[in-house]
Amino acid sequence: MPPENLIDYLQPRAVERFLRYVALDSTADPESGRHPSSEGQLALGALLADELKQLGLLDIEHDAYGYVYAVLPGRHAKSSLSLTFCAHLDTSPSVSGAHVRPVVHRSYDGGPIHFPDDPDLRLTPAESPELLKFTGSDIITAAGRTLLGADDKAGLAAIMTALEALQHFKDWPHPELRIVFTPDEEISQGTAFIQRAKLGDIGYTIDGGEMGELETECFHALKAVLTFHGMNVHPGYAKNRMVNAGTLAARFIAGLPAAEAPEHTEGREGFFHVTSLSGNESQATVEMILRDFDAARNRRREKLLQQMSASFETATPGLTIDLRVSEQYRNMHEVLARHPDVARKGQAAIEAAGIPVINKAIRGGTDGAHLCFMGLPTPNLFAGGLLFHSRKEWIPVIALAKSPQVILTLCRLWAEDPPPLAASPAAA
Repeated sequence: MPPENLIDYLQPRAVERFLRYVALDSTADPESGRHPSSEGQLALGALLADELKQLGLLDIEHDAYGYVYAVLPGRHAKSSLSLTFCAHLDTSPSVSGAHVRPVVHRSYDGGPIHFPDDPDLRLTPAESPELLKFTGSDIITAAGRTLLGADDKAGLAAIMTALEALQHFKDWPHPELRIVFTPDEEISQGTAFIQRAKLGDIGYTIDGGEMGELETECFHALKAVLTFHGMNVHPGYAKNRMVNAGTLAARFIAGLPAAEAPEHTEGREGFFHVTSLSGNESQATVEMILRDFDAARNRRREKLLQQMSASFETATPGLTIDLRVSEQYRNMHEVLARHPDVARKGQAAIEAAGIPVINKAIRGGTDGAHLCFMGLPTPNLFAGGLLFHSRKEWIPVIALAKSPQVILTLCRLWAEDPPPLAASPAAA
């Protein structure tokens, strides 16, 4: 069994990997039309596939869509159950992930953190109170011009470090492990071309935030695209003739419930979120996402868009609005509620690492939401970073060690006490 100073083994290895991974630009590109959407993800996947080979894993595949798969046969396990660990390769396109320069702030003193590449940028406990939990600890940020990439390169580093530990500590029990690293999670394409047959019976994504988080619920997610068709006329002669699609689209957005915007919601509150507005007098397009933890409430948002569209068309002869709504993902709690032991073991593993468990619902989604409806119950565990998708993204160094420790404990728990599985849900 590993020695009592397991953290001393895990931490330097996880930190070295993390600092190396974030230096590779793997930003997703939602406009590319390819999968994976960026060459950087292929480069990172190739690096990880090579490392998996060096660690002795089997059936390693880095496929044309950018997915990386590998298998570690079980050892000292009481069943043939297989366990999947998943993290994603890409980083958010919201902030640049090119030329990331990570900075390790030693022995954080509780005050503002300064960024060497942008003297005007500061990270303070006022905007991220979690910082004060790590006073005296080392904190990693980027240098100020990019995001850090802890979402989800901390998850990649955790899984790879846990695999190295399993190869080093030969007596540590674990079921068969099926590893998968996915591309384009940040643009909701993380499971678009995944090979379900290469995955296991139970899964965990390592893609959460603060150390201790265990997430078994996420948003129900819809995307809405509204296309406004108007009639352009020379503005000097437009009275009672012009139907300005751009202006009407802007008025439509202004008519949405102001209290149901992301900047005014928290907890279990849902929202409308406009992600794009483009066009001219003749035609304009509004793209938005609709989010709620309750599918019925979210469908009521869709109904409101239908009613508003009809009202605008009635009030403005000559205007037509095409509304298209598509489902992006569902609340994974619908599946995980039927597999309570998956979350129970996750909680036990976090507690065994000496960390307070933070049970929360994700105000977003993960690959696990899709995997749940593909027959693979998959809650989300912390990777340790905070303020994702921003230049102020940060992670405490200790989280990079605690995350692989939790993975190792999960391996032992599933090897020693595999419960009977409930019937798998049909694929959505």
